[in-house]
Amino acid sequence: MNRRDFAQAMAASGLAAVASGRAPIAEAVPAGFDTLSPWPEFGLSVMLWTVFRGLPFEERLAKVAEAGYRNVELVGEYAKWSDADFERAIAAQKRLGIRFDATAGLGHGIADPSVRDAFLTELNTGLGPMERLGCPAMIVLSGDVVPGLSREAQHASCVEGLKQAAKLVDGKEIDGQPVRLLLECIHVEERPKYFLTSAAEAIEVVRAVNHPQVQFLYDIFHEQMGFGNLIEKLEKNIDVIGLIHIADVPGRREPGSGEINYTNIYRKLAELKYRRMVAMEFLPLGEPLAALRKAREMVGRDVQAVGAVAPG
Repeated sequence: MNRRDFAQAMAASGLAAVASGRAPIAEAVPAGFDTLSPWPEFGLSVMLWTVFRGLPFEERLAKVAEAGYRNVELVGEYAKWSDADFERAIAAQKRLGIRFDATAGLGHGIADPSVRDAFLTELNTGLGPMERLGCPAMIVLSGDVVPGLSREAQHASCVEGLKQAAKLVDGKEIDGQPVRLLLECIHVEERPKYFLTSAAEAIEVVRAVNHPQVQFLYDIFHEQMGFGNLIEKLEKNIDVIGLIHIADVPGRREPGSGEINYTNIYRKLAELKYRRMVAMEFLPLGEPLAALRKAREMVGRDVQAVGAVAPG
C-alpha cells in the first residue's frame, strides 16, 4: 500500500480511528535533533500512514513520541473530523509535544488544466484545518497523465497551477511559519499513470514558478527507483528543497536495509546546512517502534560525524 492508496482507504473506512474518539496534533519547526546533535541541523518527522496503523490515532501519535520524534506528517486524516476531534488533537499536541509539519491528501492535481479551479478551491478550503492544527505545509501532486494532452501542455499546466496556488498562500503564515506548497514526484512503478516521475522535471516546475513558498519535496525512495544520482541533485537544488522523504529500495523499507547509502545522504545534508524536515516514510520490516528509533539514531550518528569537524 502507498500513501495515496492509504488516504483512499482511510476515506472509505470513514476514518474509523477518529470516529473512535482519538485525534492528532499541530505543526513542525525544524528544531534539530533535540539532544541527538551537537550543532543545529534539520528536523526529523514521521509520515504517519506508514506505522502503527492498527492503533487509534492518538495512540499512534504517542508511539511516534515514544520513538523520539516530535513531528508528524499526515495525509488528510482530519478530513471528516468533528470539532471535538480537533479539540482532542490540540490536547494531544500539548500533551505529547508533537507538531504537524506537513499534510497531503488533495484530491486534484496540477497537470490537468481542466481541474485547476477544483484544485484551487480544494487547496483554499484545506487551509482552514491546516491553520487550526498549526500545520504550515501542503504536499501537492501533479496527478496522472491526461490522455490527448501533450507533455509540454501538462508541464505548463503544472507551472501555471502552482503559480495560481502561490497567490492563495502568498504572505500567509501558520504558527509563525510561511505556508508552503511542496511538489512531489512519484515513480511509475508505484503509480504507472502519474505525470511527474522525475525530480529533474519537478524541480524545473518549481524553479519556473519562482516563489519562495513553492518548493520541491525530494522523495529519495522514488528518485532512486527511477533515476539515482541522489547526492548531486541535493547539491544542485538544496535551495528549492523544502522537505525530504526517506525509505530504502527495494520495498520502501527502513534506511540501511537496501541499496541507498543513507549515511552519505545525511552527511551531505549536514554539509549543505539543510535546515528543513527529513521525514521517515518507510514500512518497517520488524517492530515499528524499534525501527523508528534505529532510523533516528542513524541520522544522529551520521550528522554528529560531520558536526565534529564542522567549522565553528
